[in-house]
Amino acid sequence: MSNNLPKVAWIGLGIMGSPMSENLIKAGYSVTGYTLEQDKIDRLVAAGGTGASSIADAVRDADVVITMVPASPQVEAISYGPDGILENAKRGALLVDMSSITPQTSVDLAKNAAEKGIRVLDAPVSGGEAGAIEAVLSIMVGGEQADFDAAKPLLEALGKTIVLCGPHGSGQTVKAANQLIVAVNIQACAEAVVFLEKSGVDLTAALDVLNGGLAGSTVLTRKKDNFLKRDFAPGFRIDLHHKDMGIVTDAARNVGAALPVGGVVAQLVASLRAQGDGGLDHSALLRSVERLSGSQV
Repeated sequence: MSNNLPKVAWIGLGIMGSPMSENLIKAGYSVTGYTLEQDKIDRLVAAGGTGASSIADAVRDADVVITMVPASPQVEAISYGPDGILENAKRGALLVDMSSITPQTSVDLAKNAAEKGIRVLDAPVSGGEAGAIEAVLSIMVGGEQADFDAAKPLLEALGKTIVLCGPHGSGQTVKAANQLIVAVNIQACAEAVVFLEKSGVDLTAALDVLNGGLAGSTVLTRKKDNFLKRDFAPGFRIDLHHKDMGIVTDAARNVGAALPVGGVVAQLVASLRAQGDGGLDHSALLRSVERLSGSQV
């Protein structure tokens, strides 16, 4: 499969990374992947990619390195040190970090990479597992216009709405705002669900008509079945939303923005996690409202 497309290294093949990397393979890119679990590397190979035995092995010949890991500590672990991306990728390579991390981590990464001649974009995504599989993610990007232009064809194989939001770290700032809106929206839906059920209303009918009006939302469309069936298999885990609420509350403090409702929802997410529900989908905020309303969960 010889073509003129850039060679891609993909680090982090989890719930999001696996389907995203497979979409690049479908689009004709040659993808070499590395992740901590061998079965995930095997899945990439089965989809037509190449497995690597280490980060260094994966990134050595890559024109573009894409990373998709859970949080700032993991981004730092894979980027820095003798076995990390910056020491082993070639000069001129483009590093696209699609993880959701603190804006400051992205700013620092870009600065450190520049010393090695490596260009960086922060490019976190919204749309969850379904959006990753269907290649309809929203991708919010921070970095230089020229690097964004270079990465755009590749990002178009992964998502639908791809926007350069400003300098390094801006993608992460917009992602943090996204996670704030999503959490508050899920919480509002959860409160409505418990209120409707306790009132004896047909929940399916109620959610259908609500979703057709001003109260309708992508959150309600995507999470309606989770609420109706109490199915909280993770598309996006509470553990990760807890991390993201920490990012947005901290970043908002740093810039002097008040998040009165966001602060409350951050505490509700933290409490759900403390009750052992961290591995469930974020729509499980419903369980917290049920507990507060005296329902057996």
